Amino acid sequence: MDRHEPSPSREWVLARNNVTVTGTGDRTMIFAHGFGCDQHMWRFVSPAFEADHRVILFDYAGCGQSDLASFDPHRYGSLHGYAQDVLDVCAALDVRDAIFVGHSVSSMIGVLAAARQPSCFSELVMIAPSPRYLDDPPDYVGGFSRDDIEELFSVMDHNYIGWARTLAPVVMGNPHQPELTAELEQSFCSTDPTVARTFAQATFFGDNRADLAAVSVPTLILQVSDDAIAPVSVGHYLHERIAASTLTILDAQGHCPHLSHADETIRAMRGFLQRDRAA
Repeated sequence: MDRHEPSPSREWVLARNNVTVTGTGDRTMIFAHGFGCDQHMWRFVSPAFEADHRVILFDYAGCGQSDLASFDPHRYGSLHGYAQDVLDVCAALDVRDAIFVGHSVSSMIGVLAAARQPSCFSELVMIAPSPRYLDDPPDYVGGFSRDDIEELFSVMDHNYIGWARTLAPVVMGNPHQPELTAELEQSFCSTDPTVARTFAQATFFGDNRADLAAVSVPTLILQVSDDAIAPVSVGHYLHERIAASTLTILDAQGHCPHLSHADETIRAMRGFLQRDRAA
């Protein structure tokens, strides 16, 4: 958001981002979904924290049940636009010292939001994060070559449904849970193609490596041992560059452990939060 623009009203933000608030407690947790997803993807994890947290779920503009008319390709052409969605929700609900839980690209969106409004966040939880999906040889392996990503966009432009059917099983990575793959495919397919392409460009061509040095709050990095989208090496890269970070490698498969391995994800999150509060 431009600094000269007036702040959006509380009611408009809550409607635009389809905000849901549950739970009780003095601490707040914000769950931010990844590319092609929506807040429903947190249904196996977020209820575990409702007994002692105010839990905030939302959809980025253009995603899920948000207000599609509010999607602006210019604003959301970079991850800063999505970070502003997070900060708008925080302002609307008077959030301070929250635990931000971001899946995939939302991990970096949380980094950007925390840098702009540090008072809103006390801890970051990154689930299957990556600061850059493109390889940058010889020192950085993101998991994809530029040719890989350009081919992905070519398929998206020429056969959107075929793109969704091809990408969903790669992302989910758990063939023994076909219902999750089908859900993710449906989520991809139900996203407006313009929204999906804009978000995908901001995600896969983004580079947030330089932003990591600004992270000062305790951070949990939950990397998956077998993830075709964000390899384990990315988790070690993040851990080396975020000073107050804890790296946990989940004995899991796929890029969505909050869906496919929810119990393990919850245990890792609880362990981190308990240790951090004790310290």
